[in-house]
Amino acid sequence: MSRHQLSPPPSERPSTQLARVRPSPPDGTAAGGSRSRGSTSRAPAAGQPAGAWLPDPAGAEVLLVTGYDILQAEVERIVAAAGGQLRVVADVADAAKYWDAAAAVLVGSDVRELPPRRRAPAVLVGLNGEGDSLWHLATALGAERVAVLPDAAAWLAEYLSRSRSPEAGGLVLGITGGCGGAGATTTAIWIAQAAAGLGVRVVLVDGDPWGGGLELALAAEETPGLRWPDVSDASGSIDPEQLADSLPVAGGFSFLSWPGSRDRPAPVDAATTGGVLDAARRGYELVVVDIGRGAEPVRMFAWDCDRILVVVPAQLKAAVATARLLHELPPVEAALLVRGKAGAALDGGLIADAVGLPVQGRVPELRGVTAAGENGRLFDVGKRRSVRNFTASVLDLLDGDIPVGDLL
Repeated sequence: MSRHQLSPPPSERPSTQLARVRPSPPDGTAAGGSRSRGSTSRAPAAGQPAGAWLPDPAGAEVLLVTGYDILQAEVERIVAAAGGQLRVVADVADAAKYWDAAAAVLVGSDVRELPPRRRAPAVLVGLNGEGDSLWHLATALGAERVAVLPDAAAWLAEYLSRSRSPEAGGLVLGITGGCGGAGATTTAIWIAQAAAGLGVRVVLVDGDPWGGGLELALAAEETPGLRWPDVSDASGSIDPEQLADSLPVAGGFSFLSWPGSRDRPAPVDAATTGGVLDAARRGYELVVVDIGRGAEPVRMFAWDCDRILVVVPAQLKAAVATARLLHELPPVEAALLVRGKAGAALDGGLIADAVGLPVQGRVPELRGVTAAGENGRLFDVGKRRSVRNFTASVLDLLDGDIPVGDLL
């Protein structure tokens, strides 16, 4: 049976249908205290004082690089909840020898450099109140994720639990516009439509609460299923099957949209969006995220993407705006999708040189696309040969990253 089953109509929907698990530390978890640097925490043996904690000695090791005792105490509780072992090292140079053997690597916000690129990706962990500096530091270090504690404790516990027994997951592909009006939403829809047409399990995620609602562009505002406000209370681990069964479907793929209404969207925090995207990765083979261009959507969604494609019109001003945007994007593999007609004055090569990213495809410049978006006919336009050729070129380059065998 297809996992793309519709939920009850909106009037019958509960506020959320998703199973939630809020991880909590086991009994005996220490509230804090320092530990000798470079040591590995383990569960106390019988008769020994209940010092730090640690459940299963066979659990995979988590490496934490920090000199902050308060950050160490926060991470200790989270690793205990995730059932792992923690090694704390204050110095990056000393941490290098443990890096590749660790199931997960966490670096504190006091760290200012990483050893040469290693196999294990790093998560930057910081505390509430450190503000924008965390994301700028993560970009400078090359960290793949940011966890702001204690708000992201549930997400981090789930992340560490999965790192102990990793499962095959889908590709999270972010689409954003290099400038306003670049056509990122339309492009994301066409890519999702094309992948679904090839038999890929796809979900399209609306990453911009101020974008007016992706469901309007899909002409699916009346389609029953969960929207972002319905999952605003979700925390911890979200069951991927329940998520997939609760989302609406249009064009052959699932989607999660902000409501297409004039009402102010209900806030959804970073921990919730992270949990939703993690569940989507586990439940689908391709997760296409229409990120949006604001600072808030970039922080909420871009940092969970494996790859990012930036749509940029073949114009000088758009190229300059795109180059500025790159400073806000996380350090993941990125490429350009140039929108324009072949033979434009500013061609793909010039734009690539100006922005500093390779060109992965050319979005066709078609008459009537704006009207099609307003009239709910984007799927019809997506069937045109020029669009199919474009999406085929993008999916061809993604082949191998999407776990479904050969796409084309």
